[in-house]
Amino acid sequence: CGRRRTVRLWSTRDFTAREHRCLRANVGLDHAELVRLSPDSRAFIVWLANGETIRVYKMTKKDDGSFTFTATSGDFPKKHKAPVINIGIAETGKFIMTASSDTTILIWSPKGEVLASINTNQMNNAYATVSPCGRFVASCGFTPDVKVWEVCFGKNGDFREVARAFELKGHTAGVHSFSFSNDSRRMATVSKDGTWKFWDTDVEYKKQQDPYLLLTGKCEVTEPCRIALSPDARVVAISSGTDIVVYNTRRGEEEERFLGVHGQCITDLAFDTNSRYLVSCGDRAIRVFHNTAGHRAVVEEMEAMLKKTANKATQERLEQQISSARKALAAIYGKKH
Repeated sequence: CGRRRTVRLWSTRDFTAREHRCLRANVGLDHAELVRLSPDSRAFIVWLANGETIRVYKMTKKDDGSFTFTATSGDFPKKHKAPVINIGIAETGKFIMTASSDTTILIWSPKGEVLASINTNQMNNAYATVSPCGRFVASCGFTPDVKVWEVCFGKNGDFREVARAFELKGHTAGVHSFSFSNDSRRMATVSKDGTWKFWDTDVEYKKQQDPYLLLTGKCEVTEPCRIALSPDARVVAISSGTDIVVYNTRRGEEEERFLGVHGQCITDLAFDTNSRYLVSCGDRAIRVFHNTAGHRAVVEEMEAMLKKTANKATQERLEQQISSARKALAAIYGKKH
């Protein structure tokens, strides 16, 4: 999305093709500052710069058989008192999140009704997001921790409450950004203290069990700073200014370093849902990188597992995964790899 009053959508299937076709949607009398796709990719939401609210767009089929996105009638009511820093849609489709730069996170129904308001008590919100599994919302800010809440629904699908789940504590300065793995069993954080941390969040938080710190690594921190954990939790990418550094999560080693990726500071960083690509945005461009560190991590992990198993079916499955990862690397680098 951008100031030209349009939103463009690309398919990850076309990333390796010569032509990158996109669908366009017009933002009438305003422009979008943030955009998020629905779980089924048949709708998306935007944060309107001038209207300072959420607008929903749904996919519709035209007479010629092609698809377009059309705004639904009626924008969400204006509720935030400070600039909004992020928005999100739960994978379940049950709620939408908006977070502002003060200490407010709002949980909305898909129809625009406020279900809950969260005060993060972090002096200010630096970043907030919805977990990929759709169960949690989390935030970080001035304080050196990340706070995570569970958005609870009843068996009949009705909203019940927002309950405090757990916190990630261990940094010595404010946290810039954080990221969940696809199943939310792992998280990664990056802080003003010059470190990034990798966490085991697969805990029984309802029994007050705290997350476990698995790894701490040193990194360069230039604002704005973002961290992205691959959906399979094997790779961490950190953007700092206009640079990106990629680390493995087995030992915290640097795998790749991309300098001067954008002409201006990188504003967002994300992996695709299959952990194949890393995508960054800054200036007026979107850059797409092959996740080679992820393929190497698969080979290393599967080879270690292969040595420990005697089950033939398991061996064949592991060998197949190793072969697929090596073929992917060969396609990227050439046959020598």
